[in-house]
Amino acid sequence: MATPQPKPPARKMSPLPRLIFASRWLQWPLYLGLILAQVVYVYHYWVELSHLIEAAFGNTEALAKLVTSIGYKTDVPMTSLNETVIMLVVLALIDVVMISNLLIMVIVGGYETFVSRMNLEDHPDQPEWLSHVNASVLKVKLATAIIGISSIHLLKTFINAGNYTDKVLLWQTVIHATFLLSALAIAYTDRLMTQPSKSGH
Repeated sequence: MATPQPKPPARKMSPLPRLIFASRWLQWPLYLGLILAQVVYVYHYWVELSHLIEAAFGNTEALAKLVTSIGYKTDVPMTSLNETVIMLVVLALIDVVMISNLLIMVIVGGYETFVSRMNLEDHPDQPEWLSHVNASVLKVKLATAIIGISSIHLLKTFINAGNYTDKVLLWQTVIHATFLLSALAIAYTDRLMTQPSKSGH
């Protein structure tokens, strides 16, 4: 039985390539900033959720804060929650969660792809998508996440359509359609680039 050959020693990099390669660590503060943004989103989520719970128990001050935050307008003074306000608040909370998921994808996937390996292969909580992530996969996943976030925003607008002009409704729909077409174009381009080349006849 043949003995395995030892791996050849890694070739030493010259100073300039080493400096260029080390420049990837300049992205580390950017990902740290996104983590801090995630903290702000978590705080905002719990503030909105606490206002919703307080308003459900009859706190008019919390109800007023909710109505202001979601941009809901009515000619009749509100003294209690209605279905529309609850739906808009819940959609706003879902929106925060989806943006947080997007942040996690950018932070974890971007760091793994562009900065340094995290060595999560044996970790029980390793995200399934991280095992085959690369720049193209990350790009498609981000585009899909942005479409989901845009869909939530569009649904919120349609539920609260009485407080928006026709021009705003039209442009939000056009922007959402543009996001959708862009994601399809990105996915199609990625498929073409990763398609194995066909052998000649």
